[in-house]
Amino acid sequence: MTDVDDQQAGAAFEPTQAGLTIPRPEEAVDVDAERLHRKQRLAAGLRTLGRLRLAEGVAGHVTVRDPELTDHFWVNPFGLNFKLIRVSDLILVSHTGEVVEGDKPVNAAAFAIHSQLHAARPDVVAAAHTHSMYGKTFSTLGKPLKMISQDSTMFYNDVALCSAGSGAVVLDTAVGAEMAEALGHRKALIHQNHGLITCGGSVDAAVWWFVALERCCQSQLVAEAAGQPIEIPDDLCQSGYDSQGHDLAGWFQFQPWWDELVRDEPDFLD
Repeated sequence: MTDVDDQQAGAAFEPTQAGLTIPRPEEAVDVDAERLHRKQRLAAGLRTLGRLRLAEGVAGHVTVRDPELTDHFWVNPFGLNFKLIRVSDLILVSHTGEVVEGDKPVNAAAFAIHSQLHAARPDVVAAAHTHSMYGKTFSTLGKPLKMISQDSTMFYNDVALCSAGSGAVVLDTAVGAEMAEALGHRKALIHQNHGLITCGGSVDAAVWWFVALERCCQSQLVAEAAGQPIEIPDDLCQSGYDSQGHDLAGWFQFQPWWDELVRDEPDFLD
């Protein structure tokens, strides 16, 4: 993920006029409050992906690290519609794959991938993956994302490629470990013949990155079908990344979806 610190990141979109403010992530009061906050955001993230029709059948999973049991993560239970998820539906899974809270099973692929990602990246709070149409289509090409739009620059030098176990259902943690190794310090991975995985310092950021990367894949597929897109020079890519590729920007981009859900579907908080 980005190495831009919060102070630098905030400067990119902080209002310059005195007396104006933008939302910021809330500071945790205690572990219990932070756990509830993360679970609420996880339920919201799952509903958002469902609303945007980025989830298909029982495939797909979003995880968030528990703030106390840091080798455990909360995740959607296997087989439950993303658009129906509530906080009370979420399950807590240990580093060995045991469901320690909740009465529904974990998707085996969710454990194989996310357990290894969270273990390899202590800085990652949340990770998202679904079998989205354009992400999985783009993943068949085995090529990197091109910097052809302002939006794509938020992923400048921040998307990895991985071909380990390509096309097969990921049930082996060894493949998950290879995926985590390929991801490295970045915030996104294109897994060959499978799809996209994104991560962040919050559920908000991880889900926003997923949707944004899905749209960038769609944009590149459409542009290349029409002709040869003109790529953005490296210096402008870096400028775009510094402005919108950091974790705080990802968190901020998610807030309109949060506000909409709280207004329209407050039952997700149950």
